[in-house]
Amino acid sequence: MERIGHLLKWIVMIAVALISLLPIFWMIMGAFRPRQELFQYVSLEWHLFVPVEWTLQNFIDLFGDSTKPLGRFINNTLLVAVSVTLLSLLFNSMAAFAFSKLRFRGRGVVFAVFLSALVIPGEVTMVPTYLLVHAFGWIDSFKALIVPAAVSVFSIFLLVQFFADVPRELLEAGKIDGASWPGIYAKIVLPSMVPALITMGLITFLGQWDAYLWPLIVINDESKQMLQVAIATFTNLQATEWGKILAADTVASVPILILFLFLQKYYVQSIVNSGIKG
Repeated sequence: MERIGHLLKWIVMIAVALISLLPIFWMIMGAFRPRQELFQYVSLEWHLFVPVEWTLQNFIDLFGDSTKPLGRFINNTLLVAVSVTLLSLLFNSMAAFAFSKLRFRGRGVVFAVFLSALVIPGEVTMVPTYLLVHAFGWIDSFKALIVPAAVSVFSIFLLVQFFADVPRELLEAGKIDGASWPGIYAKIVLPSMVPALITMGLITFLGQWDAYLWPLIVINDESKQMLQVAIATFTNLQATEWGKILAADTVASVPILILFLFLQKYYVQSIVNSGIKG
């Protein structure tokens, strides 16, 4: 019975994995189909997922379109995503360290008020954030995308849970040895938090890589636009270029897949260490 239970568990896990990966597989295969074949097969058969006529024309059209240079959009998105991720790792980890390990008057109240921002939808704060960005003269600037996203309440809350597991005695030993709080933060706490920081970095990078609404609002200059907004422009009232959209989505998925493949062990380790189940 135990073997049957393990077998059933593996069958369910494989079935869930296949169902999750099927749309991604269809997207990649669709990028290699000619336009007339994309919606030719609608019934559940082999050709629904594997092209009959393979072609690279979608990718040629995608990278050959000088009016919408995909390489520039990728560079713009990469610049913003990397900048936000690095700044977020720095500022959010320092804030989480302060909330979890430093003792100061009103810490609990400040942290509770800070966490209350988690229940406020992003759409509510979007208008005042836009007015601030406009007042600073950052419209059509990468600063409008980087600075507001450099601090995240969710990331601070996530890191506080990990930082709380660092023994207080370890910090006291550092103080006895003459280390300052910045030294303890940099040399004792951060090295033990690598899995948590990588997890937060992955979440932050993915959020910025897939950002659509905020870049659409604050960036009007097409040469500075982000990747997801650029992909959306392939849809218009005259015709939707589905082949180019699937090719662009495939290209946009590659960096995320590469990052996850190289960093997945740290991601899994952070989840295991946090005690999260599911």
